[in-house]
Amino acid sequence: MVYHVKVIRKRAERHELKRMQNHKVHAGRLSAFEELLNEIYTVCRPKQSDYEVRKDLTSAFNEIAKDIYGRSGNVPVVEEFGSFVMDLFHSKSDLDLSVNFDNSSVKFSYEKKIQTLRKFARKLYALQRYGHVSGVHPVTAAKVPVLKVVDCGTKIECDISVENRDGVSKSKIIHMICSLDERFQKLSFLVKMKAWAKAQNINSSRDKTLNSLSVILLVAFHLQTRNPPILPPFSAILEDGSDPDTVAKSLNKFVNYGKRNKETVAELLVTLLMKLLLIEKLWAKGLCASTYEAPWLSRTWDSKVCCISVEDFTDRSQNVARAVGKGEVKRIYKCIQRTSEYISAFMDGIVEVPTLKYHLFGHAAPFQEGSQTGNVKEDGNIIALPIKNKEDQSKDGQNGSQLAIPSESVAIKRKWSTEGLGRIYFSE
Repeated sequence: MVYHVKVIRKRAERHELKRMQNHKVHAGRLSAFEELLNEIYTVCRPKQSDYEVRKDLTSAFNEIAKDIYGRSGNVPVVEEFGSFVMDLFHSKSDLDLSVNFDNSSVKFSYEKKIQTLRKFARKLYALQRYGHVSGVHPVTAAKVPVLKVVDCGTKIECDISVENRDGVSKSKIIHMICSLDERFQKLSFLVKMKAWAKAQNINSSRDKTLNSLSVILLVAFHLQTRNPPILPPFSAILEDGSDPDTVAKSLNKFVNYGKRNKETVAELLVTLLMKLLLIEKLWAKGLCASTYEAPWLSRTWDSKVCCISVEDFTDRSQNVARAVGKGEVKRIYKCIQRTSEYISAFMDGIVEVPTLKYHLFGHAAPFQEGSQTGNVKEDGNIIALPIKNKEDQSKDGQNGSQLAIPSESVAIKRKWSTEGLGRIYFSE
């Protein structure tokens, strides 16, 4: 049975309010948790070179496009989108690319997109024989056909699609909204990119778990529904239009929008996990997170209820979490439950920072070899977890949090390694 929107909204809000009233956190432990999150954020943020190699790769694929289509005529432009454009990527993150043609008014059919990817695939197969790229693999059965390839020089996997202008636009909008409040950027990065969701292995639509956009929108929805709210409804931001230039102007009206809310990233992460746990059984009743409107909605998709529903803020007929499977949603919630238990144990002084760090972020939080181990009881078994002393903490990426996507194109005449696209197109 699907609940009426008012009923399901009240149930979700009532569950959350009741839990929040009974929720007490020791201030000192919360401060230590905040320090841990700031450390992980700083260490895992990309360095300047990570931005540069991705810009170089985009330039290399544009050179490939010129080789395929000639130096005149309708040569497509290869554009980045996804986590790189959002500035929510990690040094080992995939690079999403879209092949866009000048005549955007022409409707690109599914078959034409596949034909375009096959042209790129033929070129890349030739480069693969010489060891410049590897893993060339067209995925043509997906809703959005993609060509996968790994650059041998950087080991970065590239996912190439055709005319994915919607993805490019969404990525730019998310990046701009992140500028409204740094807590959105930090929490999205920590929950998503090579941090919690990646460490828990629940951040892959290919594996029927949560894709990156659904994770980011769940974070945004949580910030929209705090009291007072930290982010405005996206409907207000998109009131004058959804193209990036219009959105950039609209955002001027929302500077300091969330200033009255003083919650830390640690508090927001704790309450986000709590919120997700409380509404677990309501997804099957039609519960939907809508960043466009900002409250909970009741939704079906093609007369069906999805395992998790997160509304697309530019195309509200789409559920960006539609790939989540019935078995996989149980795994997602098992991870959320276990993480919440670890955080609660930390707040109660049962486990310390190193144990919590390792559970939440795994190898995304660097540990030195030869580190000590601490034991924690989990599922009835005693397991050993690496412990890293404070004086041994890595200083890598200390300046990473100050980086932004370079506004100017970086120099492309640079050799990354002995192999890769950079060698054949940009070596001196």
